[in-house]
This record gives sequence, structure tokens and C-alpha cells, in this order.
Amino acid sequence: MLLNRKISIWYFVNEIKSQLILICVFAVSIGLLDMQPTFKKVSLPLSVPALVGTAVSILLAFRTAQSYERWWEARTVWGAIVNDSRTLLRQFIQFVPESRLYQIKEFADRQIVWTYALGESLRRQEFSPSVLAYLNIYQIMAVNIPNALLDKHSETIKQLASEGVITDIKQVQLNETLARLCDSMGKCERIKNTVFPRSYSLLVHMLIYVFAAILPFGLEDSQLTVEIVMTILIPTLFIVIEKTAIIMQDPFENTPVDTPMTSLAQTIEINILEMIGEKDIPLKPKNDSYFEM
Repeated sequence: MLLNRKISIWYFVNEIKSQLILICVFAVSIGLLDMQPTFKKVSLPLSVPALVGTAVSILLAFRTAQSYERWWEARTVWGAIVNDSRTLLRQFIQFVPESRLYQIKEFADRQIVWTYALGESLRRQEFSPSVLAYLNIYQIMAVNIPNALLDKHSETIKQLASEGVITDIKQVQLNETLARLCDSMGKCERIKNTVFPRSYSLLVHMLIYVFAAILPFGLEDSQLTVEIVMTILIPTLFIVIEKTAIIMQDPFENTPVDTPMTSLAQTIEINILEMIGEKDIPLKPKNDSYFEM
């Protein structure tokens, strides 16, 4: 996630460098051709590129709004995961007697691993060493590891209820919180697996290039330098807006605009360890970059 710091302009330049080079070559080429007497006769009313530009603006506004909505939903879901993780452990600590401290610690460790495993699986990364170590120790093997970890939570709650350690009401409360975590996991998976309509992206992309192609023919030929600059600047602004929407529409792709799942997992880990009374609590790594993961 981008932070409120100086953002690296080179990140955005690198994202659009191929389109930027193409626009620059086209603008200079049209400018040189405008110096030829026969080519100067080719012109369009300014209303034509203005009409296309208006259509592009409307489509880009819709595209950007939809992309931001997906990004913000992802961030909201992970905010709920933070809250429900704290609630789950708080309930478990209150309901389970101190004589079963080992089960409380085991439950807490599993919840910490779950948050890291969920973020890494959404980014389709290899699991981190700490997650792999936990999975190997407890012999957890499944296609969906985060879901398997929630199953282990459910088994522990069921066992405690069957042994009479917790009442039925307490079991229901724990299961309700667990269901909310499962619901949040499902929402993340839906966002990850739902692809933004490709046809809409192609339409916007095509209209931008159509606009860029006809724009110089609607500008005044007497100001060659202004014509070249405007032919580069205006389409580039549209391309930047489109690219911003593209990189925001997928918030789990391990990019600087991602939902900061690793950072949130670290926050959850620190909070949970404090709640169970651990003394050796890791500090959150200091981040000097313009984004956090």
C-alpha cells in the first residue's frame, strides 16, 4: 500500500514507458510531417477529438471508480480480519481456564500463522519459513491451507465443548467469530479470482489510442512545438489514469499498491502475543520505503 510519503515517480514511469515512447514517436512524426505542404491540408474539426476525449474521460472515470471500489473492499475486509482475530483470542482467553494455558497458546499461534498464510496464498507466494515450519510440525496438508487452519480452530472448540470446558453459549460465540473470519477469507478469494472484464479494458485502451491518433489533426498547425507537446501530454494523462486503475483493480498481486497484508499480519501477531502474556514480542520492522506490504 502506498504511504503518505514521497512516491517514487519512476515506478509509474516504468509502468507506462512503452506507451510513452510510442506516443512520443507518433507526436514527433506527425510534427515533422506537418512541415510538408501536402500534409498540412489534412485536418479535423476540434470537436471530433473533443468528442472522443469526452467519451474516454467518462469511461476512465467509471473504470477508476470500479478499481478503487475493489481495492477499498480488500482493505476493509482485512480491517475486519484484524478486529476478528483480536476478538477470537479475547473470547478464547476468557472462556478457557488458565489451567489449559497450553491450548490458549496453541490456539494463538495457529491464528497468527493463519493470517500470514492467508496473505501469502492470496499473493500466490511460497509460504514463509515460519508458516512452513508450523505446517510441518502439525502435519497440515491441504489445497487451501488457510481453510485447513480454521478447521483446526473448529476442532479445538468442539473438543473443549465436548469436554465441558466451555458451555454451549460460549461455543456459539466462538463459532460466530470463526464464521466471520471464514467469511472474510471468502471475500478475499472472490476479489482475487474475479477478473476485471477484459472487453471493457480493451475498449478503453483502444479509445485512448484513437484519441491520440486524431488529436494532432484537430490542433493548430502554426504552433508546431505546442502541437507536439499537447499530442504527448494529453494522451499520456489518459494512459496514466488507465494504468492507475489497472494496478489498483488487483489488490493481492504483490505490488506497491497492494493491501498491506504482511504489515497487518505483523500487527495481529504483536497484538495476540501481548494478549496471551508473551514477553518476547517481535518489533514491527521499520519501513523507510514509500509503500508497505
